[in-house]
Amino acid sequence: MGGQVLIIGGGASGLMAAITAARNGAAVTVLEQNDRPGRKLLATGNGRCNLTNFDMSSSHYHCPDPSFPGKIIDCFSEKKTLDFFHSIGLLTKDRNGWVYPVTDQSLSVLNLLLMTARRLGVKIKTNERVISAGKDSAGIYAVKTGTWTYHAGSLVVACGSPASEVRGSSDDLTVFAGCFGIPVSGFLPSLLPLRVKGRGTKTWNGTRVHAKVTLLIDGSKAASDTGELQLTQDTVSGIPVFQISGAAVAALKKGRDVTAVLDLMPEMTEDDVRGELERRIKAFPGITASEMLTGLLPDRLAAAVLEVAGRNASPAVLASLIHHFAVNVTGSASVKQAQTCSGGVRTDALTEHLESRRVSGLFFCGETVDLYGDCGGYNLQWAWSSGYVAGLYAAQSARRPDRSSGRDDFSDNRR
Repeated sequence: MGGQVLIIGGGASGLMAAITAARNGAAVTVLEQNDRPGRKLLATGNGRCNLTNFDMSSSHYHCPDPSFPGKIIDCFSEKKTLDFFHSIGLLTKDRNGWVYPVTDQSLSVLNLLLMTARRLGVKIKTNERVISAGKDSAGIYAVKTGTWTYHAGSLVVACGSPASEVRGSSDDLTVFAGCFGIPVSGFLPSLLPLRVKGRGTKTWNGTRVHAKVTLLIDGSKAASDTGELQLTQDTVSGIPVFQISGAAVAALKKGRDVTAVLDLMPEMTEDDVRGELERRIKAFPGITASEMLTGLLPDRLAAAVLEVAGRNASPAVLASLIHHFAVNVTGSASVKQAQTCSGGVRTDALTEHLESRRVSGLFFCGETVDLYGDCGGYNLQWAWSSGYVAGLYAAQSARRPDRSSGRDDFSDNRR
């Protein structure tokens, strides 16, 4: 007979933990503060839900202990993730290693997770925000909401982070961790636009361009990525910026100097660009600098380059600036615009089962753990893997002989 597992949070990792714990014999209840579970999951991938990625290199995860994410993901890999989703009825497709549901709808993923949970007898209590949590001398957890006190042999905290505009995103983790004295690193937004300042930015406002962005921290290269950028008068955005934003935000928090250097024509070398400009001068005597850039860069971006380089700039100066257009990074967009956060429960406070080293039977998963992944399905893969591991070992923990088996507050059916 399985024990009782209580899960705080009905997002991606919480639902995976619930399904896994139930499959391993536990009686599971999920407490979700929203009126329905999975709200943030519905917003992932612009509503298309990038489930995972076939490239699970450790370089795609950012964590104080670089080896930690891989230990968890190895337990429930991208292959096992796809096997799981296929087994519950989800068809998927591969877009250059980025995996999506064949429907291109996050709702398909959520509905199948909820169907699976219901079939396993998982109870999902909505509109239940946790006020406090504790553990008695018998090893039983008591979790109090505004309407009830729930009890269980194991507790999984999957309440997420403050990232996203989705209602219910919060830093409640600090409250739960505080109840048990668990060390937590402060949340900082990641995977979001960066605020910038510099000559030419007002001119390029509204431009989209394929470019490479390199992050310099105190003058040294920290990260780079290439893809489509969206440029406004005070921000740079797009997936390449999201990929480097976590390092930028952390550096700014420490008061360091942060610069973004844009290569506006990464498909050509600087010498190639200079050569093309010189060829145009020979072909069209008297051509202006503005005319030299026509057809090479979007009009507003060309105007921004000329604003910095000057109207009489030489091909060498223009080519150099096109490949090294530097702007100061002054901050980031709001945490509500972030896709995820760094920060959370420190990994050195957790076992390889995601159980607290300090408090037995207490597990953390998803965004509550101090790590995050790049864009491309890495954060959802972490949710699936960490939810699986936390759910599996929470079910085992709840069956330990020292757990009380006489209490059954999960029989509350007032809803």
